[in-house]
Amino acid sequence: MQRGFDVSEYRARVVAAQTGMARAGVGALLVMTEPEVRYFTGFLTRFWESPSRPWFLVVPAAGDPVAVIPSIGAALMGQSWISDIRTWSAPDPDDDGVSLLADTLREIGGPVGVPSGPETVLRMPLTDFERVKAQSGLTFCSDHGIMADLRAMKSETEIAKIRHACGIAGRAFDRVGDIAQPGVPLSRVFRNFQRLLLEEGADWVPYLAGGAGPYGYADVISPATDAPLQSGDVLMLDTGAVWDGYFCDYDRNFAIGSVDPVCDAAHRRVLEATQAGLEAARAGALACDVFAAMAGMVEGGETAGRLGHGLGMQLTEGLSLTAKDRTVLCPGMVITLEPGIEVRPGQWIVHEENIVIREKGAEKLSPWTTDLVRI
Repeated sequence: MQRGFDVSEYRARVVAAQTGMARAGVGALLVMTEPEVRYFTGFLTRFWESPSRPWFLVVPAAGDPVAVIPSIGAALMGQSWISDIRTWSAPDPDDDGVSLLADTLREIGGPVGVPSGPETVLRMPLTDFERVKAQSGLTFCSDHGIMADLRAMKSETEIAKIRHACGIAGRAFDRVGDIAQPGVPLSRVFRNFQRLLLEEGADWVPYLAGGAGPYGYADVISPATDAPLQSGDVLMLDTGAVWDGYFCDYDRNFAIGSVDPVCDAAHRRVLEATQAGLEAARAGALACDVFAAMAGMVEGGETAGRLGHGLGMQLTEGLSLTAKDRTVLCPGMVITLEPGIEVRPGQWIVHEENIVIREKGAEKLSPWTTDLVRI
């Protein structure tokens, strides 16, 4: 499968942003986080793991974006379609891009919109942000949700990348029987499962969680311990593997030997709830409608937490499947369905799948399972 995107896709994203900017009266859109910068440029690097340097991209009201970045990134950004790349030697404790960014914004003009809604962060020191505002002499405001709206609607090429990542994880899940047997420490299972994901084609594995126990697991976010798997355990592995900058995010449950029948019943119930979520996830429905379809089957009403979320360039992004999220589902949105059921007090079984919203019903992206996998 081809990596990256045609330049035409990046240009279309910029035009869509500029359309929103014109409607909101924004003269420049300032973004500075990894997915936002990559969304417009294709600038893909693990170097964002270092917090030492800020990175900026300015989308003007008309024309191509301007990259204002540390000089260490000039060569890689130069491989993108962006031609106006302005750099400084970073990190600079006295002026870490402040003057260069302020000059660029003043040249382009304002008001300057900055993503300010849920899940947004300011990836620069607050003091430097105040200096940029003062030196530019421009008005700063919210981006009016432009970035969130753009990223929520995936192109067919983006969807294909997520589907490809799901396929990689599916092949790794098919091999779990090779690495998980009674007596094997859970920590070793985690390490080996990451190896399987890489062998099957993942670029990296930023997220892996799970658990194991005779009636499920206490939570779905804990790191692995050295406790050995035991016959009768239910093992869960939940992966956020990345291919070409796009995540999959789904889990699988495995029976280690013979498990208590109550676990089989609980697992069937979460599969039924997931199917109910799939059927409810139609264009025009609300996120809370999908939540209700699943929550009513596993816990009931308002007692359940988030039962899914948006997915794409980040492991979780955008909407949440909760009782209060009234986001309208639109074709092109990629979401997860993640119902859970308490088998015994404090012991859970959770199931997760990935789908994309279509005009005539949701499409499965992850290779759905139909049973508790026996090992």
